Amino acid sequence: MTATSDSPLSNPQAFLLRLYRTAVQRAQPLHSMAAHLPPVPKGRTVVLGAGKAGGSMAQALEALWPLEAPLSGLIVTRYGHVPPRPEGLPRRLDVVEAAHPVPDAAGLAAAERILALTQGLTEDDLVLCLISGGGSALLTLPAEGLTLEEKQRINRALLESGAAIGEMNCVRKHLSRIKGGRLAAACAPARVVTLTISDVPGDDPSVIASGPTVPDATTCADALAILDRYRIEVPAAVRAALQAGGLETPKPGDACFDGHAVHMIATPQQSLEAAAEAARAAGIAAHILSDEIEGESREVGKVHAALARAVARHGQPFARPCVILSGGETTVTIRQRPPGSPKGRGGRAGEFCLGLAQALQGQEGVWAIAADTDGIDGVEDNAGARVSPDTLARAAAQGLRIGGYLDRNDAYGYFEALGDLVVTGPTNTNVNDFRALLIL
Repeated sequence: MTATSDSPLSNPQAFLLRLYRTAVQRAQPLHSMAAHLPPVPKGRTVVLGAGKAGGSMAQALEALWPLEAPLSGLIVTRYGHVPPRPEGLPRRLDVVEAAHPVPDAAGLAAAERILALTQGLTEDDLVLCLISGGGSALLTLPAEGLTLEEKQRINRALLESGAAIGEMNCVRKHLSRIKGGRLAAACAPARVVTLTISDVPGDDPSVIASGPTVPDATTCADALAILDRYRIEVPAAVRAALQAGGLETPKPGDACFDGHAVHMIATPQQSLEAAAEAARAAGIAAHILSDEIEGESREVGKVHAALARAVARHGQPFARPCVILSGGETTVTIRQRPPGSPKGRGGRAGEFCLGLAQALQGQEGVWAIAADTDGIDGVEDNAGARVSPDTLARAAAQGLRIGGYLDRNDAYGYFEALGDLVVTGPTNTNVNDFRALLIL
């Protein structure tokens, strides 16, 4: 292989960033929505939606839906995640912004408006639901007996507990008046077609944004067990309602889902495959581990490091040069800090990179990138971070001890000091974690 200005040999980090951008581009809704659109109905077409990709999904639908066919509705997305409107594109849908990952009053107001738009629908009407990751926090409508403030506290506790996304969304469904299939039930007797972008391991539509339009197989007892497992308190009246099954969700087989359809228009696997194709086109072998990797971010980083070291040292299980790709949704358990110690900053991708760098021990020939495909790692302004063979050496020269940053979950501070944050801004899509390791 001959090194050029943009080849993996001459600029490994630029090459890895190109793979990340390729993965993100594959997940843009305009590329894949048209094939999944239903015929124009006899009655109205009402569009409802929530998620980090909500703004771009709304614009894609506005561009693709026949101009002569009426179109109206409301979509809620995260603050700052509405893409610039293409010149000449008619505005046919309302898009509002709210907070993520902890819900706020704007999200509550949007959910109330969305539920109100289901009133008066007939069997001649079509409801198009645009659902993407992040919709669970953005579409917040607390169950009876639960205030927004209490919902916010429970959500923060779940985020810091280390609970898997499926566990978090099981609780969220049962503490909501709109998630867990309830939005679909409210749309009856209209037909509901859900177009979704997956951000969860396994692409289960009942987990994406807590499944507002699909049946929920989990139960109140499941939600209560998760709350107990992570020692998260809820008001006594809510606990009693869960114990009595009073907050149960619509189940598979419920007639309210008859005639409905769900179409997955973008998935993590598709984005990983696009990145793999780009790597192979550059002359680098590409191996996809999985699009469903879960677990503690730092521990997943250590496992990836062990694999990269085996390839670099022994040529096993893959020969060099190669790229190792993976996706999924890892978790970060917030550690208890000593009183007065600084609060850490960062998200899953950054914490993965901390664990990876620590375990690589400066291994020659290994570069890596980990970034969230929505462009935001946790609640910071970066998408993720980069790791190079000299990461630990450069940190040591500045007096930075990686163990201390791991102890306080401060990936942002560590990689900011090194100039190794990946900052892209919101990408207006979301197929979750993207990780790529280049071994030369």
